[in-house]
Amino acid sequence: MDALLKSKDDKLSSISKAITSTETPVKEKHARRIILGTHREKGAYTFWSYALGFPLASSSILSWKFCHVLHKVLRDGHKNVLQDCMRHHSSLVEVGTLWANLHDKYGQLVALYTKLLCTKMEFHVKHAEIPPNLEATDEVLERTAGTDINNVFQLSVEVFDYMDSELRLAETVIRQLNTSIAISTLTSGQCRLSPLIQVIQDCSPLYHFTVKLLFKLHSCLPADTLQGHRERFHDQFHSLKTFFNKARDMMYFKRLIQIPRLPDSPPNFLHAASLAKHVRPVVVIPDEDEPEPDDDDEPEPLIEVSEASTSSLQVQPQPDIFDQTFGPPNGGFDDRDLQIEGLKRDLEMLRAELERVKLEAQRYVTQLRSQINSLEAELEEQRAQKQRALVENEQLRMELAAISRRNAENEDLQTTFIEAEKKAQATEQRYTKLKEKHTELVASHAELLRRSADTVKMLSATQQNQEEVERTKQQLSFEVDRIKHEADMKLEEQRFEVEKLKRELEEKLAEVTRMKSNLQSSETTSDHLKSSLTALQAEKERVMRSVSEKEAELSSLRQAAQVQQSSLQQERDRSSRELGELQGKLREKANQEEQLKQKLLEEQFALLQGTVAEAEKIIKDAVAKLDDPLHIRCTSSPDYLVSRAEAALGSIDKVKKGHADYLTNMRDAGGLLRALTQFSHLAADTIINGSATAHMAPTDHADRLTENCRSCASESIQYLNNLKSKLSLQRADPASVRIIIQKILHLGQELRPKSMDVRQDELGDLVDKEMAATSAAIEEAVRRIDEMMNQARKDTTGVKLEVNERILFSCTDLMKAIRMLVIASTDLQKEIVEGGRGAASIKEFYARNSRWTEGLISAAKAVGWGATEMVESADKVVLHTGKYEELIVCSHEIAASTAQLVAASKVKADRNSKKLSVLQQASRQVNEMAAKVVASTKTGQENLEEKDTMDFSGLSLIKLRKEEMESQVKVLELESQLENERLRLGELRKKHYDLAGVPLDEVVEGNGETSLQANLASMSPKVTKPALMKKPALANKPNIPPKVTFK
Repeated sequence: MDALLKSKDDKLSSISKAITSTETPVKEKHARRIILGTHREKGAYTFWSYALGFPLASSSILSWKFCHVLHKVLRDGHKNVLQDCMRHHSSLVEVGTLWANLHDKYGQLVALYTKLLCTKMEFHVKHAEIPPNLEATDEVLERTAGTDINNVFQLSVEVFDYMDSELRLAETVIRQLNTSIAISTLTSGQCRLSPLIQVIQDCSPLYHFTVKLLFKLHSCLPADTLQGHRERFHDQFHSLKTFFNKARDMMYFKRLIQIPRLPDSPPNFLHAASLAKHVRPVVVIPDEDEPEPDDDDEPEPLIEVSEASTSSLQVQPQPDIFDQTFGPPNGGFDDRDLQIEGLKRDLEMLRAELERVKLEAQRYVTQLRSQINSLEAELEEQRAQKQRALVENEQLRMELAAISRRNAENEDLQTTFIEAEKKAQATEQRYTKLKEKHTELVASHAELLRRSADTVKMLSATQQNQEEVERTKQQLSFEVDRIKHEADMKLEEQRFEVEKLKRELEEKLAEVTRMKSNLQSSETTSDHLKSSLTALQAEKERVMRSVSEKEAELSSLRQAAQVQQSSLQQERDRSSRELGELQGKLREKANQEEQLKQKLLEEQFALLQGTVAEAEKIIKDAVAKLDDPLHIRCTSSPDYLVSRAEAALGSIDKVKKGHADYLTNMRDAGGLLRALTQFSHLAADTIINGSATAHMAPTDHADRLTENCRSCASESIQYLNNLKSKLSLQRADPASVRIIIQKILHLGQELRPKSMDVRQDELGDLVDKEMAATSAAIEEAVRRIDEMMNQARKDTTGVKLEVNERILFSCTDLMKAIRMLVIASTDLQKEIVEGGRGAASIKEFYARNSRWTEGLISAAKAVGWGATEMVESADKVVLHTGKYEELIVCSHEIAASTAQLVAASKVKADRNSKKLSVLQQASRQVNEMAAKVVASTKTGQENLEEKDTMDFSGLSLIKLRKEEMESQVKVLELESQLENERLRLGELRKKHYDLAGVPLDEVVEGNGETSLQANLASMSPKVTKPALMKKPALANKPNIPPKVTFK
């Protein structure tokens, strides 16, 4: 009895020493004594009976240390402690509510700590299988979650809430330490940091539970349904990793706890194999070497050595009562004194031995704990392998079931397969024969081509030889003529010389006669005349000899000319014979070439017939889709129809050119074949898109458009039929097809939305002006937000300042993201203009693409207007003159406007453009920043709005019934106002579509979905009920039971 009273007194003393108003951390030995007391009394009755007397409402430090001790008791105390603490759940809630309304740093921490403790108690009461220290195996977690996916979903949400409470407390403590003078080495800092040891111990298993539950959910539910879970886990993962890293760097935690390291990136829940890479983080608390000295405290009894100390005390001999009273006999020492001294020495030796054994045991315990950690890691790895094996087993089981089903189906289809196999064999035989025939035709065609090439080569060689012969004949004839001319010239010269000599001879003879007469008259000169005569005779003889020589030479030249002429005659005869032979061969080659040309013409015509038949099938298939019931749900835009019709008109020009080229040269039908292939596909595309556009057009336009699509198909088939016959090939003309497609083009242009009333030559300048105005509006918005931030810091403090800073920071980030989006859009627009304008100017390019340019202008105006409206709304919210909903709506409008700008910019962009990737990344950044603005606004609204407690305890039954009726009347009034506002919103959106140039027929009812070219600036065209009010299908979201609240 005395021992129980003494232990109770020790426990009360430890409680009073542990929970004080001094700013020092709770000593570990006091907390340990309190925990041992709960194990001794099997509950926390004594703790709560003493703790209720503390003035928790008067001291925030006292409340903080009380929450710390209660956290330790919940974690390490007896299992009945949880039920005892739940009896005082309401008192704990009142303490947290009290300190939450006071502006005190410790008070804020106490409010968060009480909320954490309440969440912890509620969770463990609901899930009793998981102990408060969270040391539960994976089997216990699987048993707690169960097989119902709704229970797993609910358990994961509760674990998320549990983790949020832990992280919120840790982040607030670290933030206060960073902004205050206290550091981890001072008692004031340690007083705040000491509860984080229990937070670290809780967060480590909670992180493991979250990973396990999310992998299980992803194995049973679609990934889209769990998008919110994955985002929430990623936020908690980064917060937990930041908290662990900061705590690991503090000197206070290095000697008290070993904090685990988390992986660099969160697990990939979309890949089931990533579960094998997950390792459970383990927190290790090292043992203290010696207890802390305390002069006014008694030595601390430990559980492990209590029995040993008791037995050692029992070994000591009890002194005799007589000796204690009267002393030893004879007034001196006796043998018992010696024994006592010996026993004291033995006791000292035993104490030293006991200390050594304690140290050795502590070392063994440390080694065993490290081994336990390694074994736990191996156990986790084995569990992961087991999980993988289970997944593989499930996959194999599913594959086996699928194989069994396929086997059953194969047995049912056995006969059908045999018949199909016979048909396939027959088809294969026919295909083999056709393939052999095709191979023979290809081989013969190749051989004919080779022969044609050889013939052309031989013909060219023969022509060259003939040309050489002609050239040789011309040279020989020219040589003969030249020789004849030279012989004639020489003959004429000789004749002239002979005539000259004859004249000279006659002159000489006359002179001789004259000289003879002179001789007769003058005898004195006779001798002289004789000598002269002799000389003249010699000269005559010489001249006669030269004449004879010339005549001999002339005869030899005549003979040579005759021989040359005879050889030329022989050569001419031989050449004529060879020419005759070559002409015969040439006629044969010409006949063969003519045959090859005829075969080539037939093959080209056969290819044309095949192409025409295939084109006819394509167009008939397009016409068949007009009557297909499934095609009725297909829709298209007038802009796309116009582009298809223009492309079809261009292909008709190519067909006409190819037709003319084929008629000019029927040996080459390649141009016509390519043009017909393109024409068939584009005409079919025009017919299908025309019908799809008619589904959303007014009745008159729809009927005309459908009729023109059918006429286009019939005229196209008629034109293709004319190409099938050689008789009608000449008169085939696609003019009628062109007329029908032009009608379709005009109808598509009539169905287009009305453009803005801006001159075409002003579009280019207007685009630059609007983009510059948008950038200026964004810069002005950023400047005004900075001014509002400075003003808010001067005018507000506390929670309001924190809410305003969070909202303005998120608005600043959104404006920066929009500015980057506008810059990326401007760069992409310049790239589009430079790549598409060609030789035209920039204004001509904008004028030529006026529809696209007007879309850019509208999107830029919407972005600038949204930025200005957001600044105005943020200013009103900060000044408390506006509504938070206005800021949320402005965020949605900015997201829609930027989406419209991105869509307008990427219409004409190259798919592989790097600037397009930059624009898309900037668009995603804007969406994220807009979501952060909405989240910060909602969070600030929740933090600032105070909800009145509903106390109906003083109302009677009649008054309660009256209040209920008044509440129902107010609910009906609010519902009526809500319905009227929805109708007004629908009318406003209709007017918006009219002003934006989008006909209402293009808007499809249901969840805000529009046609392919819907206006991106609108969020939901449905009038009766907005899309955000629709709940998701039950198949995509599990049924979550309401959360249990303990009071």
